Amino acid sequence: MRPPAALTQLFRSNGLKVTPQREAVFRALHGNDAHPTAESVHARVTASMPSVSLRTVYGVLNDLASMGEVLALDIGTGATRFDPNVEPHHHLVCSACGKVRDVRATAVPVPRVDAFTIDDAEVVFRGRCDDCQLPTKETTSA
Repeated sequence: MRPPAALTQLFRSNGLKVTPQREAVFRALHGNDAHPTAESVHARVTASMPSVSLRTVYGVLNDLASMGEVLALDIGTGATRFDPNVEPHHHLVCSACGKVRDVRATAVPVPRVDAFTIDDAEVVFRGRCDDCQLPTKETTSA
């Protein structure tokens, strides 16, 4: 994703008004590799700008997705995640806590399917993140 100043210019060049609320969403996403939900972006934005609505955050995220600046992901965690990394990649999802991380896969075989053109392939790997693999006090004291 482009830096906030570049997103400001992009919005202006697309005829969209740049507001302090939109700029706050740009800043909340910049450098965020946690694949945030709209709700978590909203929480981050309202920490410094309490009047920003969740609807405004969704609107900015959807505008960014339609411009190709973020990816809207439905990876089975119950909420759409927004990924500022628009380069080709896949995802690791922790089945315990829902954490999402990027993973590079150099080659993913795409089967040839009759009468169907495949434009894109997305792979989601599921497992447990390092934090969720750590033994708990209960399991180590038994």
